[in-house]
Amino acid sequence: MLDLLSKDRIVDEAGLRAALYHLDAVSSSGAARLQATVEHMLSSPYVFAYIISVWDRREAMISHIMKDFPMKSQEYPVSIASKMLDNLSMCFLALPVESLPVEVSRDISRHRGFIEGALPVLRTLSTMNFTSAKSFEDDTDLFDVESDDGFVKKKVPQKFRKRNRQKAHTATDTSSLFVKLGVVVPPTSEAATSLSSYILTELKSILSFYLSLLRRTELAGDIKALLFPDVGESAKDAVPEVSSTEDIESPTNGPNAYPMVQPMKAALYFDNAEGFGEWRILISTEAYKNLREFRRADEKIFKIIVKKIKQLSNGHFSDDNHKRLNGPDAGIPIHEAKMTRDLRLVYQIDCVPDQDGKSERQVIKVYGIYTHAQLGRIWDALGSHLARKGREYRRRCIFRNRPVFSNDNMILPASFPPAEAEPECSGSPLDLSDKDMDRLHSLLVLEKYVTFSQAFLHSLIANQDVQHVFMLTPQEQKIVECTTSCYVLGRSGTGKTTTMLFKILGIQRAWEMSAVDMPKPRQIFVTKSRVLATKVEEYFTKLLDSLALAGYTLQELAKMKAQSVQEGLVDLDDLPESLMNIPMKYSELEDRHFPLFVTFDRLAKMIAADILSKGVSKTRDSAGLFFNVDDAEAHDCFVTYDVFANQYWPHFPQNLAKNLNPWLVFSEFMGIVKGSEHALTCPEGVLDRSSYLRLLPRSNPNFANQREILYDIFEIYTKIKRQRRHHDVADRTHAILKVLRSQKFPGQKIDYMYVDEAQDNLLIDALFLRQLCRNPDGLFWAGDTAQTISAGSSFRFDDLKAFLYRVEQQGTSVNSVGAYLHQPTMFQLAINYRSHGGIVNCAHSVIELITKFWPNTIDNLRPEKGVVDGLKPVFFTGWDKDTVRYEQFLFGASGSHIEFGAQQCILVRDDAARQKLREQVGEIGLIMTLYESKGLEFNDVLLYNFFEDSVIDLSRWRIVLNGVEGQDHAPNFDRDEARYAGVCSELKLLYVGITRARKNMWIVDKSDKSDPMRIFYTSRNQVQECTPGTDVPHLAVSSTPEEWASFGRSLFSHKRYSQAIHCFERANLHPEVKVCEAYQLREVARSSVGVAILSNQKRAFNAAADAFTDCGATATGNQKLQYYRNSADCYVRAGDDLKAADAYLNAQEFEQAAKRYRKAGRFDKTLHVLTDHGMIIPEETTAELWTVCRLFYCSRNNTQ
Repeated sequence: MLDLLSKDRIVDEAGLRAALYHLDAVSSSGAARLQATVEHMLSSPYVFAYIISVWDRREAMISHIMKDFPMKSQEYPVSIASKMLDNLSMCFLALPVESLPVEVSRDISRHRGFIEGALPVLRTLSTMNFTSAKSFEDDTDLFDVESDDGFVKKKVPQKFRKRNRQKAHTATDTSSLFVKLGVVVPPTSEAATSLSSYILTELKSILSFYLSLLRRTELAGDIKALLFPDVGESAKDAVPEVSSTEDIESPTNGPNAYPMVQPMKAALYFDNAEGFGEWRILISTEAYKNLREFRRADEKIFKIIVKKIKQLSNGHFSDDNHKRLNGPDAGIPIHEAKMTRDLRLVYQIDCVPDQDGKSERQVIKVYGIYTHAQLGRIWDALGSHLARKGREYRRRCIFRNRPVFSNDNMILPASFPPAEAEPECSGSPLDLSDKDMDRLHSLLVLEKYVTFSQAFLHSLIANQDVQHVFMLTPQEQKIVECTTSCYVLGRSGTGKTTTMLFKILGIQRAWEMSAVDMPKPRQIFVTKSRVLATKVEEYFTKLLDSLALAGYTLQELAKMKAQSVQEGLVDLDDLPESLMNIPMKYSELEDRHFPLFVTFDRLAKMIAADILSKGVSKTRDSAGLFFNVDDAEAHDCFVTYDVFANQYWPHFPQNLAKNLNPWLVFSEFMGIVKGSEHALTCPEGVLDRSSYLRLLPRSNPNFANQREILYDIFEIYTKIKRQRRHHDVADRTHAILKVLRSQKFPGQKIDYMYVDEAQDNLLIDALFLRQLCRNPDGLFWAGDTAQTISAGSSFRFDDLKAFLYRVEQQGTSVNSVGAYLHQPTMFQLAINYRSHGGIVNCAHSVIELITKFWPNTIDNLRPEKGVVDGLKPVFFTGWDKDTVRYEQFLFGASGSHIEFGAQQCILVRDDAARQKLREQVGEIGLIMTLYESKGLEFNDVLLYNFFEDSVIDLSRWRIVLNGVEGQDHAPNFDRDEARYAGVCSELKLLYVGITRARKNMWIVDKSDKSDPMRIFYTSRNQVQECTPGTDVPHLAVSSTPEEWASFGRSLFSHKRYSQAIHCFERANLHPEVKVCEAYQLREVARSSVGVAILSNQKRAFNAAADAFTDCGATATGNQKLQYYRNSADCYVRAGDDLKAADAYLNAQEFEQAAKRYRKAGRFDKTLHVLTDHGMIIPEETTAELWTVCRLFYCSRNNTQ
């Protein structure tokens, strides 16, 4: 009769009715028969759940099942309850998400984990033996191993060694089972009995929960759909009251070609180190620094700290371990744990999302290790600020579970369902000094938190300088785990690049950890900047190195030596491509090259190299024009902004170019006339005059009333460019797209494409990049909102999004997997981790003005937020030309020497303004133009005479007064939109200036043109006004030589050589000054091309070459080779082939040396190079040069 309850018998209504009649009879016929019936139903998935859900007389059976629930650990594994919990937990997990309320779904997931973990723990508990109440962990030592440096060295008495090995083995195998369940290993038999009782009670409660769900008749249809997936809608007729669920998009709808995103959570989640307890320990950046310092300086103290952290991880909250540090009224409690008489570990009980995102869990967040004297008032301020997160957050941080054992203070962390978003509570202003405000900003914003994992512990033991996977914010986590393509907008410092890097790492690790044999995901990170690409690759490598440390033994760690690498002062763009560990052709890329970190230029050249090798002459000629990189002069053929400003701008008629900004003009040519979506449909990839003139002023306001003039200049630019056989970024991309339209793509397409600083690319570049990726869900575009709306860019993410949507719809980019098209997800990272609220609010007001008048010129974004309040920008006003010279207040009286520090900068509008200020105040510090400051940040910024030097007059600046409430005399914008168009680009420039500052912003201007913006800011209470007679804030801050040197390196990497010279001079680093001077001389020489007469150009390159030769003579290693390489290239440009050949020889560039000696007529030296180094010179070159030398000597002999 059990056959009546089989799956194939209950598929229709008649069979189901027969099965229910049978159950009615069985339920009153005795326990044995009832158990056999239930076991039969449980033998197939979903049968028991479905039948019970539609049986209206189920209560007697449910009551019987609950009454017979086992109450001893040894009975549970073989009980019917165990099978039922396993069966039902899997059934409810399989239900569609929308079938259940969110909180019920979370409970189902949590309960499944508990059921899985409970069975092995109960089995272990039933077999454990206890000889005393002492914990098995007490005798094991973290560092029980011999070591080279004496750190991990401990002598253990022989009689304990065997016992310790057995205990350590038990600890590792056993504790992991208990940790997984969220409980501690019981130290006594009484504790084991208590724990068994607790687990069985929990399991009984879970079973009751599942059976209560089966009483919900609305779930019967969903359960039946699981049981009979192929029957369709008619199958649900057997349960007429059940409403059908809507079809939802499922990962199984399309081919799952890219499964690596799904298991990424586990790949980026790390448990505590082995032997540590249930409380997850999060270590701050500062605490990590403290631990490394103690590891190097004092082994004994380091062990005490690790032991204390281990105690806390096990929930040992004794009076010494858990003393409140801040006052009872200071919001969230901050605790201290005493380690020595004077040393304290400062931490907080925090509440963070768990790995699955379905619950929140208490953790211990360690802020740092301090002496008693270092503890100060900052912790009261921190607790008060954290309390602004809301009442529920505070309740969760303060809540404590009851101790595991009544006579002990061991407490397990609590779990909670995900918290609903709470509005941030307003707190009273914090009465802190500037120094303490900086400290608070660091604790709340700048610190990253890392799990005290096995890899983390091993990196400390081995004293390795690696990077660790830190904890992301919930929004960053969403971006990393997003399964569609995405667009991520955020200012510098909001975490865009971090989310990209962690997604790359997660996919890579998920593939490595996967048990399924599948191809390696091909991932490419692309950016315009070689510096950024290199830094991101280095960071990624350090993350991989840290993860690898988890697998090392203590003996292996003890033999590892600390690494310290000082970067050389070399421009990364100078490094020859032969030194990069990637092939010259895209088609030659192999799995081992991925993930690949590369510049857009390099990627374009790799594609071009494949195109050039195809042998089609027309294709080869068009591509070769753009990618000839063999000779030193190729650099000048490419029109960058600097080339445009130096070599083209002076040649434009003054009546056209007067009062125009070359930066904005170049951006208009590249971004609108040649690089826009519309340009793709025009002949030669260029908007014609009529199309350009028809552009709407609101969408493109920069030159709304000067379009005719702009197009006249564009035609002159195009003519000169053609005469010089130059090309620009737009020409190059159009050439690639043209070739790819007629040819098959060279090589294998990639799975995931990450484009950082996307605003630095043209819109047409996005089409080229899209064609590289075969996975429509594998695109990640990130951009800096500050740069997106900055002068010099004609790019909006809304435009990119719309453009790529049309590309996908039209099938322009064919993807090979035929996947379903999903809409990409748009994210905005609005929390600013660099600047405080005072500066962020001031900058956002500028965005509001731009959005108010020119809404189509920028992306519509949520307001950016600073986590911590800070000083309002200071607006100096009333210092007109007749007042005592205000320079003496700002820069010191004549004769006194005031100098700005390394992290301070004076920003001016252009070179002329800088020169004028230098004449007034001398070498006071870094003075940079707004264009030069792009991409840099400083603690303090002084924006000098921005409005005074503006080409926009006061009557047009007054348009901003429309943003002031109650202002009656503001001009009417709608009456003459084109008249005010120039204000838009001025506001963008102002935004760039303000967002360079992290801590202090000073706006100094003596022009009445500054009045409208000052009135606007004052009406919002966003600036502090400073007038003659008031206290002038102290501006200049001194810096240490180390700080000057550090910032000098940063400026050098951004090619700001003259400013870097200033920094290295202050740091007394004369070799670095010489290197920067050599690079600066090369910049001067390059800017002379096409401007100065040929003899002056050669003289300039010769000076640069001599400077690099001097640098090479004193340098070592790779730096030495690079300086000689640079020297040789400059000698080539100077027309001195002999000196170029000598320099190439010193640079170990033997092929180039031999060629230059031949060109200089020094065949003796050519033969020397071929004889000594012929084995590493390409065979073709060697054969050609040998032939030429033979001919030369033969002809000379004949002549003689």
